Amino acid sequence: MTERIQPASPPPRLLPCAKPFKLAVKDNIATAEFPTQCASRILRGHRSPFEATIVTQLRARGGVVVGKTNMDEFGMGSHSTNSMHGAVSNHLSSDEPLSAGGSSGGSAVAVMLGDADIALGTDTGGSIRLPASYTGSVGYRPSYGMISRYGVFAYANSLDTVGFLAREVKPILDLLVDTKLDEEHDPNDPTSLPPASRQRCAKGCPPLLQDPSRLTVGIPLEYNTAELDPLIRTRWAEAATALESSGVKVVPVSLPSTKEALCAYYVLAPAEASSNLAKYDGVRYGVRGDDGDAEGDTLYSETRGAGFGPEVKRRILLGTYSLSSEAMDNYFIQAQKVRRLIRQDFDRVFKRDNPLCAPAQFDLCDMDAGTALQDKQGPPQVDFLLAPTAASFAPTLHDVLARSSLEAYMGDVFTVPASLAGLPAVSVPSRVAESTLPLGLQLIGQYWDDKRVLGMAERLKALMA
Repeated sequence: MTERIQPASPPPRLLPCAKPFKLAVKDNIATAEFPTQCASRILRGHRSPFEATIVTQLRARGGVVVGKTNMDEFGMGSHSTNSMHGAVSNHLSSDEPLSAGGSSGGSAVAVMLGDADIALGTDTGGSIRLPASYTGSVGYRPSYGMISRYGVFAYANSLDTVGFLAREVKPILDLLVDTKLDEEHDPNDPTSLPPASRQRCAKGCPPLLQDPSRLTVGIPLEYNTAELDPLIRTRWAEAATALESSGVKVVPVSLPSTKEALCAYYVLAPAEASSNLAKYDGVRYGVRGDDGDAEGDTLYSETRGAGFGPEVKRRILLGTYSLSSEAMDNYFIQAQKVRRLIRQDFDRVFKRDNPLCAPAQFDLCDMDAGTALQDKQGPPQVDFLLAPTAASFAPTLHDVLARSSLEAYMGDVFTVPASLAGLPAVSVPSRVAESTLPLGLQLIGQYWDDKRVLGMAERLKALMA
């Protein structure tokens, strides 16, 4: 946490429903009274001239900002180890330090230590849900375009989403139901869904609470990978059984494009990052290198060489290559096509139509040959999907630092598909008797079905207690 200073502007007027709560803010979200450094040397000591819209909105709902939280530099990482402040250590172990997940690991730890009631994070490919799984907190990624990103330092514009971490589901659900945070459009954010579109999306949403017998949960077969820890696989099956015992219908579903999701993500995200981070050159933004008299390319290379960490440099190089004229058709364009197929897979299995797209009739010939059909018209359709959040329990920081970058990227395998499709997803904490560490079970819903996803997450957490 950074040292607190006096606010730069008066607090916003509180809403009538406001209730005071402690709020921790990830270091890539601008605040008035704290520096915003993105855990990067290139932004050391940077103070934003304005505050992020989401921070102002939460202040109006009673939020008191208690500090900024550590993270992976510019959100690039899965274990919160790529930071100028050093690695974030999971609170669960007093012996060998454990990974807190990333890149919002600091926010997850702040919540679980009681430093904050709610913490803000950002989720690009799983950066909220993975820390939630490793620390035993609740991590919620909203539908893309629901929460304003104005004042958030961008990593990948088409993927970045501001989300929340808490000990329980209810505080997060109350922000949407009681304070109607999901209804607020921000004209400063071009990705914020306009009021008319929000009304259209909300109009098609079913009631928050329904008879369990009318709900269907899908178990995606492609998430049952060989790398999945057997204890997590067992708990996943137990969660499905518990839902079934409560009256919910549980069926297997197929998402054929899932196996290509991780590859597509690590083409698209670095490509957007290489563009977003181009402005940190020591002239417009960023701290200059040691040689203040340097000019032109020398100034840029010295500033970026000294200011960016190894992982950020790696992703900038990956992104710059995939956007080059000789590689764009083979990598970036193909990844965009895979992203569209992933979204279509999700639309195919959900009962509710995607409110952003015209209803489409999918041909059975487009389906995988091994997909089970419910009737002559096609496979079963579901309200939610249930899957693991991570393939393993929290690893030790020693093991994380010994792994290659490619092995670290594999940690996002279960969280990336929902991110590529812009869907709401919640990681619900659970435990098994054979391990002292928590695990996460992930619920995914159709676009803008956030309230029902959170309501189902609350129900699942109670069943698995």
